[in-house]
Amino acid sequence: MLLLEEAKRRKDRRRLTEYRPYAKQREFHAAGGQHRERLFMAGNQLGKTYCGGAEGAYHLTGQYPDWWTGRRFDRPVRAWAGSKTGEVTRDGVQRYLVGEPKDESQWGTGMIPGDCLLDWGRRQGIADALDNAVVRHASGGVSTLGFKSYDQGRQKWQGETLDFVWFDEEPPLDIYMEGLTRTNATGGMTFITFTPLLGMSDVVAMFLEAE
Repeated sequence: MLLLEEAKRRKDRRRLTEYRPYAKQREFHAAGGQHRERLFMAGNQLGKTYCGGAEGAYHLTGQYPDWWTGRRFDRPVRAWAGSKTGEVTRDGVQRYLVGEPKDESQWGTGMIPGDCLLDWGRRQGIADALDNAVVRHASGGVSTLGFKSYDQGRQKWQGETLDFVWFDEEPPLDIYMEGLTRTNATGGMTFITFTPLLGMSDVVAMFLEAE
């Protein structure tokens, strides 16, 4: 029994190696090799956040699989990931990347492998929510990840220089543009994963018009 539990624990802490994208997910990843801005727009429960979490973890750790044809970083990265509110970020982005928020013993069972999750800081005012995480990169350095939310307002999305920003759920246009601006100096990228609940919003229209 103890051996089985230990085997499960080890498997849970390297969930990223189990990720096998379906065709649309793989197409989305591959597009990162050519485009700075990407949008994965699909219905509920179709693996959008799972896909975004896997991509974020690949860049943070530098542990790219053999099938990967998207953009690669051969050095540690600085990144942000966020969603509508602090609670939604905790229960979506944070859960997929780090593990079950309400059980700290599970931190390290998300898409970021447990042995790569070196440290974290908590967000004030929201139970079990993280403000940041430090991740070991395959190059030997460390990547940093900040957890954000749209309800913090545009000013909280200013002032940093980043390699990528992951928006899970549709951001307001001003928040999106601030996130994109954070990647200008590095030639970095943004990617959005969401279900289109707001109709033809400014963000959706921007991507559709660019096709």
